[in-house]
Amino acid sequence: MTTNAIHADRITKRFAGHTAVHALSLDVPTGGVFGLLGPNGAGKSTTIRMIMHMIEPDEGQVTLFGGPLSGRELSARIGFLPEERGLYPRMEVLEHLIFLGEAKGLRRPDARVRALRWLDRLGLADWGRRKVQELSKGMQQKVQFIGTLQHDPELVLLDEPFSGLDPVNLQVMKDVVVEIARSGRTVLFSTHIMEQAERMCDRIAIIARGEKVVDGKVSDIKRDAGNRHVYLAFSRDAERARGVLADRTLVGRADDSGASAEVELAPGADADRLLRALVDSGAGLSRFEVAEPSLQSIFIAKVGQQAAVAPAQEAAHA
Repeated sequence: MTTNAIHADRITKRFAGHTAVHALSLDVPTGGVFGLLGPNGAGKSTTIRMIMHMIEPDEGQVTLFGGPLSGRELSARIGFLPEERGLYPRMEVLEHLIFLGEAKGLRRPDARVRALRWLDRLGLADWGRRKVQELSKGMQQKVQFIGTLQHDPELVLLDEPFSGLDPVNLQVMKDVVVEIARSGRTVLFSTHIMEQAERMCDRIAIIARGEKVVDGKVSDIKRDAGNRHVYLAFSRDAERARGVLADRTLVGRADDSGASAEVELAPGADADRLLRALVDSGAGLSRFEVAEPSLQSIFIAKVGQQAAVAPAQEAAHA
């Protein structure tokens, strides 16, 4: 039987009377990419901090690698990138990475070799002798990403790792995450951007207001949501389709982006009726595809528009 990398059993955390996480249970299998998804303030960061034993749950418990040891005691086997980036601005980049490697138990010569290898891979080879404060925010983020991975951890925890990155660096870091998972190691990353999770994750859990609302394999979650979703793209006269998309005998919900839309059919409606209505409206269609729903649409359906915007007091602790 495969041991879970992470087992969280009904963990709860409260701050000054506010419940940030409530009775949350998670099983993260060894190997693969697990997405912890939810709106800002949902409790994702609090959950990760409890997994790391940086804070202890008020109720419930967390087990890592199937054993009794805490995150602190297993530090050498874990890589953690917090949402709040933290580097020493006046240290040289290479020295900083060597310092982080030594803190994880690497010998200094080994830490230096690994740091140089990673700097080269992530396009920072010419910046090793520069001070951290001379780097852009995106480059600093890559330095901290290197510090998270250079000791080859078995379990990698990334809290909103891709926020603020340009498309090129975003793809570079995504490729590294996928490579880690393919090597048999485990990655858990949190995000509120559903498209990232849809492209990368084997399994996900969606949480809202500190409680789990969805948990499982991405393929199973999308299958269970049904295939009553239609993807549209308009080549011309998109405005003519607005009346059709507002017809609740045809469309239960529409995520209308202007030139494109994702539609959930109304109960009793079918795709043929919708297609005929759109053609009759005079809107020009370049795409009409019946397919599985996106994670974005599942997220909105499960969490709701109201829960997708967290109150400021929740965001402060989650």
